[in-house]
Amino acid sequence: MAKKSTQLSGVKEIARRAKVSIGTVDRVIHDRAGVSPKTKEKVKKIIAEMNYKPNLLGRILASKKTFRFASLIPKVSPETSFWEAPLKGIEAAEAEIRQYNVEVKKYFYDQNDKGSFVTQYRKILKEEVDGVLLAPSFIDESVAFTNQCKKLKIPYVFIDSDIPDQPSLAYIGSDLFHSGYLGADLSRHLIGKKDKILIINISKELDNHHHLLRKEEGFRAYFKNNGYTNLLMTIEIRKTDHNAIKKALEKVLAENNDIGLIFVTNSKVSGVASYLKETKKTNIRLIGYDFLKENIDFLNENIIDFMICHKPGEQAYRGIMALYKHLVLKLPVEENTFMPIDIIMKTNYAFYNN
Repeated sequence: MAKKSTQLSGVKEIARRAKVSIGTVDRVIHDRAGVSPKTKEKVKKIIAEMNYKPNLLGRILASKKTFRFASLIPKVSPETSFWEAPLKGIEAAEAEIRQYNVEVKKYFYDQNDKGSFVTQYRKILKEEVDGVLLAPSFIDESVAFTNQCKKLKIPYVFIDSDIPDQPSLAYIGSDLFHSGYLGADLSRHLIGKKDKILIINISKELDNHHHLLRKEEGFRAYFKNNGYTNLLMTIEIRKTDHNAIKKALEKVLAENNDIGLIFVTNSKVSGVASYLKETKKTNIRLIGYDFLKENIDFLNENIIDFMICHKPGEQAYRGIMALYKHLVLKLPVEENTFMPIDIIMKTNYAFYNN
């Protein structure tokens, strides 16, 4: 009886603040007709502000509806363990909301293979899913997928990177431009005024809107905005194996013996670190991304100076919870949630996790 009384008290307070009837609040909570969009939005906002949680378990179980979410992220590969953290974030969210009849079916694609991405998203479209969590590595293919989702009225959430001019229910990830901008700010503490800086984008797929290029844009903007005259160079490595990275570095470093720092725009910084260790090029400073075991080892050996991290596990967790909040709780969701841009170095990595 006490629980029911508490529930009623909460509804009364929402009605008082919104200046509407208890019946109106009840219709909004249960997503029933008869409430104007303006009033519905006002009531939902107050519900969110109060962090009010109606007796959802009983209502959802009584309805016997199962909410089906699909996640589509890259699979863990020998090249990088980055996607282990998002997978754990998805699993943690699923465990938390499973009691509300929510299922999350996980789909994985090869980050070096557009075809695998297309195959997986076509499988998702054949399923009757209520929402999608997506890490969009391939721009054109991701746009094609999300356009189909829009036609089917399936809300989707982006993590890790978004797609310019492609609206979504939510984007949860880093501000990519400012992430690169921070990388440039860090670099100024490591080099001299005459040192060249090499920016490396390592990916088999690099189109005009690729998220790595937005980090590079931010990096370059810092130098331009602050009047630094260091020469910035960029190379793109389209093969991501160790030999391809080694070959590309041998060529550029042979032609430029005054490179003082390398900025790698993704987690494949370990491939560059491995080359610098093998060749004993201790005079070149290195900044890259992501809290991975292979990167931590090089950080501990003073080969990587700084790593920039964006909590990928929390991104995925929040992405699933955004779908849950929107579809199950019927509450508004923040359009953009920018993660902290964390700076990891040898002296603090032991206290960090994704």
